[in-house]
Amino acid sequence: MYLRAIHAEFNIPALRKFIRNNPLGILITALESSNFPTLQCTHIPWVLDVVDEHSETELGRLRGHMAKPNPHSKALTEAAQRDGPLDGSLKHEVSVLFNGPVHAYVTPKFYTETKPVTGKVVPTWNYSAVQAYGKATIYFNSGSESTSVFLRDQISDLTKQSEETIMGHTGGENLPAWEVKDAPDPFIELLRKNIIGIEIDVKRLEGKFKMTQEMSKGDREGVINGFKSLNTEDGLKMAETVKERGDKKDAGSSKPNAT
Repeated sequence: MYLRAIHAEFNIPALRKFIRNNPLGILITALESSNFPTLQCTHIPWVLDVVDEHSETELGRLRGHMAKPNPHSKALTEAAQRDGPLDGSLKHEVSVLFNGPVHAYVTPKFYTETKPVTGKVVPTWNYSAVQAYGKATIYFNSGSESTSVFLRDQISDLTKQSEETIMGHTGGENLPAWEVKDAPDPFIELLRKNIIGIEIDVKRLEGKFKMTQEMSKGDREGVINGFKSLNTEDGLKMAETVKERGDKKDAGSSKPNAT
């Protein structure tokens, strides 16, 4: 990821929070194969595991799953059988890209301080993203105990995470969460046999918030007001994020609240 210092986010807890708030990541691999494309990418919802939530440095582990008929799954299984026949580990690094909730074109008309004076402004695009890099282990053998345990836990944990954080199904005054056990066991077992598990030991996290921080305060105010004037949900969210990141820049803080 290209990281200008003014756009870079280095705070690890903030990057972990970003992933959990935006768990649908794109798995990207470059696997040598005569049977499948070298470059493949697939959208997967992930669970991020962290041993110490208070740690400022722990990167964590990502857990996901993918349908076996997917050509990407077949390429991953082929590589795991070749690279790590005993434990399913891949030789080469993989990457997962997580995108923020909103992104937008920024018109030069929003730069109300610079445009009227010099006209030296051009369009750009605002966005936020986190990229995770690490070594992957593939759980592809349906008859293996380790694969069975991994998939059982991953499916249950992903369901719990999604039901509670996305749907708000936490019980009490809210609706109770749907659980895997609510479906018939034979049905779940049939589905489980048709997926592979993916676990990534994250070795590097990179975060970027390109939210007009490089512009003057007057131009940032123009961008904020411009997006507000669109009167759309995404526009209001973009205006909020531009303001938040601009305020952090002005305050010299390196620990913003990731979205």
